[in-house]
Amino acid sequence: MANSLVIVESPAKVKTIKKFLGSAYEVDASGGHVRDLPKSTLGVDVEHDYEPKYITIRGKGEVLARLRKEVKKADKIYLATDPDREGEAISWHLMKALKLDDVKDKKVYRISFNEITKNAVKASLKAPRDIDMNLVDAQQTRRILDRMVGYSISPILWEKVKRGLSAGRVQSVALRMICDREEEIAAFIPEEYWSLEAQFKIPGSKKPVTARFYRAANGNSEIKSREELDRILAELEGQKYLVSDIKNGERVKKAPLPFTTSTLQQEASKALNFSTQKTMRLAQQLYEGVEVKGHGTIALITYLRTDSTRISEEADQAARTFIADQYGGIYVSAQDTAKKNVGKIQDAHEAIRPTDISLTPVRVKDSLARDLFRLYQLIWKRFVASRMSPAVYETTSVKISAGETLFTMAASRLKFDGFMSVYTEDEEKEEKNQLLTKLECGQELELSELVNAQHFTQPPSHYTEASLVKALEEQGIGRPSTYAPTITTILARRYIVKENKNLYVTEIGEVVNRIMKQCFPSIVDLTFTANLEYLLDRVGEGQMEWKTVVRNFYPDLIDAVNEAKESLEEVHIADEESDEVCELCGRRMVVKYGPHGKFLACPGFPECKNTKPYLEKTGIPCPKCGKEVIIKKTKKGRKYYGCEANPDCDFMSWQKPSTEKCPECGNYMVEKGNKLVCANEQCGFVKNK
Repeated sequence: MANSLVIVESPAKVKTIKKFLGSAYEVDASGGHVRDLPKSTLGVDVEHDYEPKYITIRGKGEVLARLRKEVKKADKIYLATDPDREGEAISWHLMKALKLDDVKDKKVYRISFNEITKNAVKASLKAPRDIDMNLVDAQQTRRILDRMVGYSISPILWEKVKRGLSAGRVQSVALRMICDREEEIAAFIPEEYWSLEAQFKIPGSKKPVTARFYRAANGNSEIKSREELDRILAELEGQKYLVSDIKNGERVKKAPLPFTTSTLQQEASKALNFSTQKTMRLAQQLYEGVEVKGHGTIALITYLRTDSTRISEEADQAARTFIADQYGGIYVSAQDTAKKNVGKIQDAHEAIRPTDISLTPVRVKDSLARDLFRLYQLIWKRFVASRMSPAVYETTSVKISAGETLFTMAASRLKFDGFMSVYTEDEEKEEKNQLLTKLECGQELELSELVNAQHFTQPPSHYTEASLVKALEEQGIGRPSTYAPTITTILARRYIVKENKNLYVTEIGEVVNRIMKQCFPSIVDLTFTANLEYLLDRVGEGQMEWKTVVRNFYPDLIDAVNEAKESLEEVHIADEESDEVCELCGRRMVVKYGPHGKFLACPGFPECKNTKPYLEKTGIPCPKCGKEVIIKKTKKGRKYYGCEANPDCDFMSWQKPSTEKCPECGNYMVEKGNKLVCANEQCGFVKNK
């Protein structure tokens, strides 16, 4: 009969861990949190030093009843929830809900393991500990601060915009970052520049070899205008093209570090086109255990929520042995590949890696669904590569002088593939350099052709899920466990939409962000939020009392909320009356906000359910046909400017068109910040509004 009870979070882990421990142990699952703050109220007693009021989560009564029966039968109880502050908090809540701190005849322990393997689980049982209240307090603080922001600010959004909206301590900052990027893009004014290439005939080559412009006679390395280009071309007239310098060398490309949560999400997005949410869902399955032929149900990767690149000595040695056996000793990294963790990095866990390096992708492929396999393969290859030697390239760089003008060409050849035999983040362009190595200093080259082209600088790129995760991490906003849910939330609220990987803000997102910036500037301030994350980390390290953080935060928040209620009283965002008359009942239709932004609805609802698109007029004539330009939206809610005569007129612009014509070419102009810019990039005319 089992005399020890092990309580884990996920039911998916039960079978795997039970197999490791045998009949002396009963293994059961809490299914995540069993207690939380109530949904109906703030759940924090602000009058009595911010004491949280926890209640049993609806539906968890049966789980707790079952666990209580198991507790009665056991002599020892091991709380084996996930190895992070969320897991630590769940263990503490289980302790309280099951009243384990009151039992006198049983021993209660906290154990944790970074991977669900027999060795790791057995080792954790040999090193039980008490619950780490510092980690619990850090989780409590985060939960309470998030609740305070959400429950204080969201009702204002419901009142001023529409029900169903929400504000959040991290989500509102993420939305602001996306909105700021959109504003940068909208205000961006392209600048002209030119490229110049010289093509040469080289003996032994059927195709001409191309050299790029490097420096003009006056020292300039950029060509900003047609006039500059013409001057350079004039200087090149009649010049001889001589090889003036040849440099041969080596370039070393270091192996990548193993995955953290952030880098896994970024790489899975780029390489596999997975959303952050999908990546975490699949990684959770690989961590908890999957059925593998010949092995039963086993965990394939270590814990998936981490911002450390540290690897255990045992795993590091196993990887090096595997690489030496499979690829040869020359492929094993000769140096310590660990990265010093500094700043905001939490080093509680290892990086994400395979639990058993001998379980190669080929060996598990037939056991895994396609996407599970693709993610596992990515993790396995990245980890193996991280323990391998750098790749080495032979490089040749050639300078060619024509009078005082210089051109350059370079090429490289892969000399030793190193880690790239297993893993490449992007396709390396290998340029053959045999022809260049045959050149000699002072050699005259035969010019085949000079090729020039006009270009324009490009605006910053739109955020993708991957680049937003990277930006959040760099700014110190959120933690590994919050990136995916944050993005999922603002997508679900329709504050942003995703088109071809790019994230775009919607009209409703613009409205919410404008209110947040106006009324709650500190909540959406990047530095303030990052500092708050820092304080939460200090709580987790036992260097700060958790209520100190809350005491300093809540009064300022409530002052801002009260001020917002007054200052926003005159803002009429929703239900403004339009000039449109409902053709069904004759009432004046009102403007409402839906998932995609504004639409017209009859105020007689529910008797009259008539709705129609809201065509917001601009008062600007269409540059193509003269009818009016209206504000439209893509199917997903992204705003643009189009002609009311569509489909007969196909005019559209992402920027607001102006009534002014370009004095240079006669084309229409668009607004970019405080400037008007010709819509014709080839013209490039710019003026202040």
